Amino acid sequence: MLEIRPTCEQCNKKLPFNSKEAMICTFECTFCKDCATHQFNNICPNCGGNFTERPIRPENLLDK
Repeated sequence: MLEIRPTCEQCNKKLPFNSKEAMICTFECTFCKDCATHQFNNICPNCGGNFTERPIRPENLLDK
């Protein structure tokens, strides 16, 4: 199950469980859409993989 990390690793922008701005790589490195696209050109600076939009987790499933 995904960790749903709460902030961008670059700019510290808040990325709550229902954020449409959260981008992740295969290792769940988490960045906001602005940092992922404009600063890193959709390439994760940690692993070199690409980014995809993080799925939104329903609020009633947050504790799982």
